[in-house]
Amino acid sequence: MSVGSSARELENLAFQNAISNDEAADVISDVDVMALKDFTEENLRLEQISDQDLCDYFASRKISRETLQRNGVMQTRRDNKMAIAFTYRKDGKIVNCKYRDAQKHFWQEKHGQKIPYGLDDIKEARDIIIVEGEFDKLSLEEAGYRNCISVPDGAPPKVSTKELPPVEQDKKYEFLWNAKEYYEQASRIYLATDADKAGQALAEELARRIGRERCWRVTWPRRSESTKELCKDANEVLIRFGQQALKEAIEGLDELYRVIPGELTLVTGVPNSGKSEWIDALLCNLNHAEGWPFVLCSMENKVQEHARKLLEKHIKKPFFHAKHGDPIPRISAEDLEQGKQWLNNSFFLIRCENEELPSIKWVLELAKAAVFRHGVRGLVIDPYNELDHQRPSNQTETEYVSQMLTKVKRFAQHHDCHVWFVAHPKQLQNWQGGAPSLYDISGSAHFINKCDNGIVVHRNWDPEAGPLGEVQILVRKVRNKIAGNIGNAYLSYDRFLWSSKLFHKFYSSR
Repeated sequence: MSVGSSARELENLAFQNAISNDEAADVISDVDVMALKDFTEENLRLEQISDQDLCDYFASRKISRETLQRNGVMQTRRDNKMAIAFTYRKDGKIVNCKYRDAQKHFWQEKHGQKIPYGLDDIKEARDIIIVEGEFDKLSLEEAGYRNCISVPDGAPPKVSTKELPPVEQDKKYEFLWNAKEYYEQASRIYLATDADKAGQALAEELARRIGRERCWRVTWPRRSESTKELCKDANEVLIRFGQQALKEAIEGLDELYRVIPGELTLVTGVPNSGKSEWIDALLCNLNHAEGWPFVLCSMENKVQEHARKLLEKHIKKPFFHAKHGDPIPRISAEDLEQGKQWLNNSFFLIRCENEELPSIKWVLELAKAAVFRHGVRGLVIDPYNELDHQRPSNQTETEYVSQMLTKVKRFAQHHDCHVWFVAHPKQLQNWQGGAPSLYDISGSAHFINKCDNGIVVHRNWDPEAGPLGEVQILVRKVRNKIAGNIGNAYLSYDRFLWSSKLFHKFYSSR
């Protein structure tokens, strides 16, 4: 069957039209099948999956028998009909069971505990993935991710505009509070919910309770190059594109670009493509994850405006009131005081307050002082054309750029500090809206020759080429193969919400 086969065609491979399309409404009911509090496979009348229709059905969803067995997926017969049984376990013991029959009716044990599906798989996990359904949890295991849990009861229709209720009254998310001791030690939590509105609402509600500072959003890839529609969930990605595509959806840019101390990363892109925003978000992420402080020589940003944008990325709230009835509250006075302290400890500015342009020598001398005084691990120079580039009359621009980049690289290597250097492309003749290349940078080919990593940031403005505003991170050079690979990552812009990268977590394609 071709990768473009519809979800209905795939499901018709098994159950012979007995199970409806995935997009049909779930019917969930709590049925007291057996009024038990101590569940076992025997008293729940569960058995290993052997029914051929069920085997064919799971095969059509690309779920292997090994994955089913390890996750305790079993079968049971109720009212002379075969049903799938998802066993919910804690410390290996069954504490609840959720069932699905051929008509896609769901029910679960009335006296079962409310916990996520796969809870034991996130014990001591530093990274955790949360999905919307059991099939998505199984799909991610097929791609190699066991550190994944699924919510037990689906998604809400929309984000609540009310304040969070007390824990004891938060019944819809009781499963989350019951698992708090499992996920509170995690440093990163990937919200890999469905791409529909309900899935987005679920991700927001989870982030409100877990804490946006630890949450990364996963964006699923488009169903094909010719459509703007995204894959609905992890299982659809697995069915359409396979395990590698699912891995790329979760890992995204981490597989393409990793920040290595002592290296120079060149970043380019046409104006308003998001270069500075992406770098700022990357720095916030590194600060949250690794505690890195940074020194910034950002000549195009006013100090107060730059501080505001960094605070919004750190706190995950807008500085000013949101528009259009957005339920996200603005930064409070308490948030602001905490954020100002964070700024003071995390970012140090290099500014030239007089009318003279700063030279690269002057910038590197101040950055060296910041390394010794504050232990900074990263330097941003943004952009190249705002520096003073006076050179001897007998020196060509190519020779000057070569010497300048040599000084920057030596600084990075000697001080074990990563340097991001932003350089604009030259004026592109007959530009049609496509992404520039590293060779389009104004000045010299030495920019691409001498950098360790080369990245093009490009924003789509063509409605026929994909979602408007979609940002492409094009990794075009990686000298150190440990640091990543050549390839593309696609991000959708989210100004305030949970992703520490400012953008949603992204998927990549090579």
